[in-house]
Amino acid sequence: MRILIAGATGLIGTELVTQALDAGIGVHYLTTRKEAIKKEEHYKGFLWDPSNGTIDKAAFKDVTAIVNLAGTSVSKRWTSQNKKKIMNSRIQTAELLYNTLQEIDHVVTHYISASGISIYPNSKTRLYSEEETAVDDSFLAKVVVAWEAAADRFKELDLKVAKLRTGIVFDAEEGALPQLVKPLKLGFGALLGSGKQWQSWIHIEDIAGIYLHIIKHGLEGVYNVASPNPLTHKRLMFCIAKIIDKNIWLPNIPSFFLKLVLGEMAVLVVEGQLVSSKKIEAAGYEFHFVNPQLALEDLL
Repeated sequence: MRILIAGATGLIGTELVTQALDAGIGVHYLTTRKEAIKKEEHYKGFLWDPSNGTIDKAAFKDVTAIVNLAGTSVSKRWTSQNKKKIMNSRIQTAELLYNTLQEIDHVVTHYISASGISIYPNSKTRLYSEEETAVDDSFLAKVVVAWEAAADRFKELDLKVAKLRTGIVFDAEEGALPQLVKPLKLGFGALLGSGKQWQSWIHIEDIAGIYLHIIKHGLEGVYNVASPNPLTHKRLMFCIAKIIDKNIWLPNIPSFFLKLVLGEMAVLVVEGQLVSSKKIEAAGYEFHFVNPQLALEDLL
């Protein structure tokens, strides 16, 4: 088996590459940087430029599944320019892959796209499954709707399509976790907003493991990709503080202040969704990290 990954050098992509190679699955990956290209027996890089619509079609040789993780980070301030980049980086990559598959002979049967739980409305009481039809009115929700619509187009090419709505990915070096740990280590421990907002999280090993599970078993449809045990922001911060032996002693940082400082981006820290993982578990995936305390201890 050989897969093609867009976004292979990002947070999830790096771990997915490692797990795929360990499982004996060959990896082709797309990059915009010539210096990032490697040509090893089971790990080969190919150039593409989604903004200009160019791609090395050799990347598709013997590939049976495409994993699209590409997308500009949402953690940069949401200026109108950055909003455009966030949206276009997800839609243009999918369109380029779709258009290229239309033009070439290939053996691709499966398209797996990243997505986000931010499609669901903010709620402290509602548990969201993949059957939920309500959509939030935030910018991120609009991005997810467009992202998933771009993925669904691959069904027109008779490909199976899977969309993975991802929660907060816990990783020791990248993503949200180091940003939460840093002020605690410096002695400025404080909760963001009410502290009651849900944090549907997943360990980096499990997110990559789920992608691999979906690839191996040819699964299609929408999947929430988060641990079976979400926790509130307050519990998360106190778990972190305990592990690194620090105290949370400052008053909560009010939501209105965070919105003043961060603008629309404040939804990333003051809002949250409680999501169910039952569908991916029913599809046969067994989580390695279910207990948030143990997951954080493993990383920290």
